[in-house]
Amino acid sequence: MQFVPRFPLLAMACVAVLFAQCQSTRAGGFLRQNAVGGVSIDAEGVLANPEIGDPEKLNAAWQSGLEEVPGDIAKKSNLRFVSLRQLERIVAEKREAGLPVPDDVMLMAGLQRIQYVLVYPEAKDIVLAGPAEGWRIDALGNVVGDTTGRPVIALDDFMVALRAAMDQPGAGMSCSIDPTPEGLARVQKISRDFNANTGPERASNAIAQALGYQTISVTGVPDTSHFARTMVAADFRMKRLAMGFEPAPIPGMPSYLALLGKNRGRLSQNMLPRWWLAPDYQPLLRDEAGLAWELRGQGVKCMTEEDYVNAQGEKTGTGKASGPAQKWADSFTQKFEELANHDSSFGQLRNAMDLAVVTTLIVHEGMAEQVGLDMPWLAGKFEVESYNAPKRVATQTTFIKAGGQWLISASGGVQISPGEILANPETTQKIASVPQDSKPASDKWWWDAK
Repeated sequence: MQFVPRFPLLAMACVAVLFAQCQSTRAGGFLRQNAVGGVSIDAEGVLANPEIGDPEKLNAAWQSGLEEVPGDIAKKSNLRFVSLRQLERIVAEKREAGLPVPDDVMLMAGLQRIQYVLVYPEAKDIVLAGPAEGWRIDALGNVVGDTTGRPVIALDDFMVALRAAMDQPGAGMSCSIDPTPEGLARVQKISRDFNANTGPERASNAIAQALGYQTISVTGVPDTSHFARTMVAADFRMKRLAMGFEPAPIPGMPSYLALLGKNRGRLSQNMLPRWWLAPDYQPLLRDEAGLAWELRGQGVKCMTEEDYVNAQGEKTGTGKASGPAQKWADSFTQKFEELANHDSSFGQLRNAMDLAVVTTLIVHEGMAEQVGLDMPWLAGKFEVESYNAPKRVATQTTFIKAGGQWLISASGGVQISPGEILANPETTQKIASVPQDSKPASDKWWWDAK
C-alpha cells in the first residue's frame, strides 16, 4: 500500500485482550470479573478498555473470591498426579447434590503443565501428571502458581479440549484477529490522497477509521469458552509486542517495527506480515505397552509469512517471510520461556496446547475404552463456563519512519493441530522419569511423587 514519498511508515495492529472473566456459579467462591486485564467485552462481543480502579484493591478482590488453598495442595511439587476417574466421581457427587465444585478440583490440584499421561487398566483409570503448587491471582487476573507465577490448568479447559477431541478427533482449534477485506480496500483508496502535508498523526487516525473494526474468529471450540479466550488473549499479547504498542517485558527483544526501522532493504509493496502461534513439541515418547506417554518440548512457537493484498482488500498467503518479520518470530520462539514467566497469557496458551494434545491422545488411543473408564460429566454433562463471545475489535495504529511508505497489518492468530503431533511417537522400553509410586490409590484424587 504505497503512500507518497517522505511520509512515515504506518503500522496497524489488532487490539484485543480477553483476560476478562465472568462470575462463576459452579466453583466454590471462584471470583471472575467482567473487566480484568485491560478490556471489557460487552454482550455484542465488542472489546473496549474498561475503567479500572486501584490495581491493589482489584487484586485483593480477586484473591478474596478464591477459596483458601488446602495446605497439602499448596506445597510445591515437581510431579503431581491427578486421577481422571476420581475427578469424574467428585464432579458427579457435587453436581448431583446441587453443590459447587471446589476450587482445588476446578484447578486440577494446581497442575501447571501436563508432562505425562499414564494408563492403569487394573485401576480403570487415566492419570495426568506434571509440576504443581498452590495458587494466587496475578496482575492480569489469571490464576497462577504461588511461587512460580506459571498459570494453573483449569478443569474447564480440559473439558472443552476433551469434548472437541471427541467431536472432531484431530481437527484442532484456532483463532484469528483480522482486518476485513472492505476495510483494507478503504485504506488502499484513502492512502492515494495522502501527501507530505497530511502528517503521520492525521494519516494514522484516518487509516484507523477507514479500517474500522477487525473480526475475531474462533474454530474448533465454543467461542464462549475460556479456552477460546486463552487463544485470543495470547494472540493479542503477541501482536502488541510485535507492533511495539508496549515494550517486551524482557530485555533483548525489540519490536518488529524497531527491526523494520533498522532494515535497509526495500519494503515490498502491498505485503502484510502475518504472525501466528503454533504448537512446538518433540515427538511424543511412549512405552512399549502404550500405557505411559510423555510430552516433550516447550509447547509454543511463533510462525510468520507475508500476505499479498490486492486493490479489493483480498489477502493471499505467499508462503514467504520478510527478514525483520522472521527475525521477530524467531526471537519470540527463542525467548518464549522467559516471556511466559512474565506474561501469564502465553503460559495459559501453552496449557491449552498441552490439553489439546493430551485429550486428542486419550481419544485417539481409546484409553478410556481400554480401561473401562466412563466420564459422562467431564465429557458432556458438566456445563463449562460461558462468557460473552469476542466478535470484533477497533483498529489501533502507530507509525515509524523506515525509508518507505507502507501500511503493515498484524494478523494471524493461533493454530493448534494436535493430530500432527501424535503422528510419529517414539517408543522406549520404559519411560524412566515416571516414578514407580504413580499408581492410583482408591482414596485419593491427587498425590505427589515421593
